[in-house]
Amino acid sequence: MPIYRIAVGHPREASHPDALKAALAEFISMLIFVFAGEGSGMAFNKLTNDGSTTPAGLVAAALAHAFALFVAVAVGANISGGHVNPAVTFGAFIGGHITLFRLILYWIAQLLGSVVACLLLKFSTGGLETSAFALSSGVSASNALVFEIVMTFGLVYTVYATAVDPKKGNVGIVAPIAIGFIVGANILAGGAFDGASMNPAVSFGPAVVSWTWSNHWVYWVGPLIGAAIAAIIYDHIYIGDSAHEQLPTTDY
Repeated sequence: MPIYRIAVGHPREASHPDALKAALAEFISMLIFVFAGEGSGMAFNKLTNDGSTTPAGLVAAALAHAFALFVAVAVGANISGGHVNPAVTFGAFIGGHITLFRLILYWIAQLLGSVVACLLLKFSTGGLETSAFALSSGVSASNALVFEIVMTFGLVYTVYATAVDPKKGNVGIVAPIAIGFIVGANILAGGAFDGASMNPAVSFGPAVVSWTWSNHWVYWVGPLIGAAIAAIIYDHIYIGDSAHEQLPTTDY
């Protein structure tokens, strides 16, 4: 099982220039993603008098998030790996592809990027609400939890197949496109039920700015479970010990 590959790392990693540059890249990518994704919903609400929960609003949200994530992953890929998601970072950690200290650094950067994006949206729109993720009528927390597990499993499995697997070859922009596509498709599938987060940071920013925490735990527990399952399955079955790229032990 790949879980034995988990690496803690060294505290010095948190102050290493390369790690700090990677964290900054995650912050910027998350800011780009959340500003465009959350902002598209706010713009749709303004143009349609709160019509973001209509079928057209769902399609608009899926397209905006798919396009924005494609860009956010692409611009960060060569610096930080383009995680743009604490669940993706957690999946990489479970598979032994980043250390615990790098995970913590990325999580801080990703959460801050989301909060700053929502604060900028609130200010630039003249105080419009940055709506927190919420469950639809008739959808229980357990229903939403399963949705988030399955959708995030699909996302992180896609990340492993197109970006992490050392056998992927030179895929260029295929990975960011595939990652953006699966997020857009999952929003079409789950957006009407729980908002289809798949990303704890995307849920965290609006929750902080609007100070709305109802069922917020779902948007952490579900994605982290889904990410862990995807990492264990893909790394164990398709990468294996022979192809796994060991983390360097002399860098930090």
